[in-house]
Amino acid sequence: MVQRDENIKSVSVSTRIIAFLWDYMIILGYLFLLFGVSFLIKPLLIPLFMASPISGEITGFLLITMPVYLYFSISEGSKSHATWGKQKMGIVVTDMAGQPIGLGNSLLRSALKFIPWELAHFTIWHIVIPTEYPDYLIYSLFATVYGLVFIYLISPIMNKNKQTLYDLIVGTVILTRTKNPSFHSQRELRN
Repeated sequence: MVQRDENIKSVSVSTRIIAFLWDYMIILGYLFLLFGVSFLIKPLLIPLFMASPISGEITGFLLITMPVYLYFSISEGSKSHATWGKQKMGIVVTDMAGQPIGLGNSLLRSALKFIPWELAHFTIWHIVIPTEYPDYLIYSLFATVYGLVFIYLISPIMNKNKQTLYDLIVGTVILTRTKNPSFHSQRELRN
């Protein structure tokens, strides 16, 4: 097992939640922009959303989930190792040794993080536009969404490094930004 740098300290769950709320401001801004633009291209969008649950799901994924997923993945896999919200809170995503996770691990981490969100979208589309899927399957998927969200919320409370389930799977941890020169970029060291 890799030992963490002793200058690195994992952060509280409340700090992570506040960072996510800051990030959610960016997500909401994007959604408001998307909502405004959708009025301009409404005739093009309606058929994409209403043709079938699958076309609605794919359209929603491409317009909503994918940009949010890329925002988190690229931000946390970049030199800053953090989204805007994490930067505001002074925290970063690292591996267990306190080193950057890189884009590959960041993509995987974000994919696992957003599984409940995308599964909820999938389920909702199959309610809005009825399909051949039986009701028990749709309700089971909703239960799975709530179960995953619950596990994601309680998992940081259940381990010493305050890792979510997706952090445990990928081997990442959220840490307080430190003065460890091996971790920070040259720009950060100058400031």
